[in-house]
Amino acid sequence: MGQFTELKAADGQMIPAYVAQPAGKPKGGIVVIQEIFGVNSHIQSVADLYAAQGYLAVAPAIFHRVKPDVDLGYTSEDMAAGMALKTATEALPAPGVMQDIQAAINHAAQGGKVGIVGFCYGGLLAWRAACELTGLSAAVPYYGGGVTTPDEVKRKPKVPVLAHFGDKDKHISVESVEAFRKAQPGIEVQLYPADHGFNCDQRGSYDAEAAKRARERTLAFFAKHLG
Repeated sequence: MGQFTELKAADGQMIPAYVAQPAGKPKGGIVVIQEIFGVNSHIQSVADLYAAQGYLAVAPAIFHRVKPDVDLGYTSEDMAAGMALKTATEALPAPGVMQDIQAAINHAAQGGKVGIVGFCYGGLLAWRAACELTGLSAAVPYYGGGVTTPDEVKRKPKVPVLAHFGDKDKHISVESVEAFRKAQPGIEVQLYPADHGFNCDQRGSYDAEAAKRARERTLAFFAKHLG
């Protein structure tokens, strides 16, 4: 359904992005932020899903500045490679990849009001985007690694946020999720009986019921704030 194009960041860097167009006039734009595995087939399918729901979906390659053409699977070797790429990306001089996400938001704005959804590391970046960037109307981080750490909890989102977590997630404790909920009373926090990565049907941690409930809530959230 979609195809790759290039976006121009504020510093002139060209960033590849997978763009999925809806069948008719877009009812909004959705920026889809990848996990640590690149804009792989799963992330492309997520963008396609939002396009099928009527949104202009844009998934920027957020690792492009440290390594082009990242397309990983979900083996332990892929996990290690992805974590190394995340570390390198986090070490980029400010604003780092936030300017690439801003470029994606600007592109998605062709479709109307823009929401952002991110998974794993992408969930953390979606949270930061909600707090730092311009042009967003809603944000939905899924099991954002690091979102519940003290430095991130201190941030103040500029737009409505719906945050999804799994109560079996070994990377994000339920206690830290509850502390995040308490510190951010304006945010909608949903906790599922599921593990980290529960939305990805290519991972062993996939949970069909949790993914379905989170998707329904996310679509309703975007319909409310992007309509």
